[in-house]
Amino acid sequence: MPASTPRALSFDGAAALYAAARPGYPPALLDTVEELTGRPLSGARAVDVGAGTGIATRLLHARGARVTAVEPGPGMAGELRRSLPSVPVVRGDGNRLPLATASADLITYAQSWHWTDPALALPEALRVLRPGGALALWWNVSDHSVPWIAGQDSRLRRHLGAGDSAHGTPGGAGSRNLPTLSGGGFGQRLLPWSRTVPVDTHLANLSSHSAFLVLGTAGEESTRRFLDEERGHLAAVFPDGMVEERYVVELAVLVR
Repeated sequence: MPASTPRALSFDGAAALYAAARPGYPPALLDTVEELTGRPLSGARAVDVGAGTGIATRLLHARGARVTAVEPGPGMAGELRRSLPSVPVVRGDGNRLPLATASADLITYAQSWHWTDPALALPEALRVLRPGGALALWWNVSDHSVPWIAGQDSRLRRHLGAGDSAHGTPGGAGSRNLPTLSGGGFGQRLLPWSRTVPVDTHLANLSSHSAFLVLGTAGEESTRRFLDEERGHLAAVFPDGMVEERYVVELAVLVR
């Protein structure tokens, strides 16, 4: 298995938190994947790379895709196996896929392409894809046009330093330094959506991001203080304790 960065593997010790608090994706996402790939998901041989606890894997499976999950972290892979026992899970990452050549109709990266080296990951995806197959990359990015989200993002960046955040950086999938091919490129879409969750779930979602997880035990006290202060900010906006999280899914699809 190729070496992964400590930050990429930081989720492994927080797999249960990740599974419980992270947002899913709207139905429009997979509808749009079908539109851009030109084929239904039902019956497709799909590979979900960097599958984590299976948030995207579960949606693909529910659509009738025959999914194999690829995940480098044993903790995340174990959580996925427990929740989706019928889905095959293999250990590995996108820089060297442990899969046969021309074996997949669709390869997906949900929140995980940025953990790869694109110079390695793109040739690997093209190797594993069948002719006419597709590579789909997407990210949930908090909607920074919403005032309370913009305010929280500023506080996150001040706290975490180095311009970091747990919100993601908006700007469309084209801002992700996506590779291009001669004679082709990525079809892109921006898909707004929202979910409403208790404030505790929202704060747990923030704390499940790598920017917090890499702080480890040394950062537990500062993280606790930040989240306590953030609870006060949220109470002023959402006095009923239910937070409306608004996102934009940034999607990019390349057909081989």
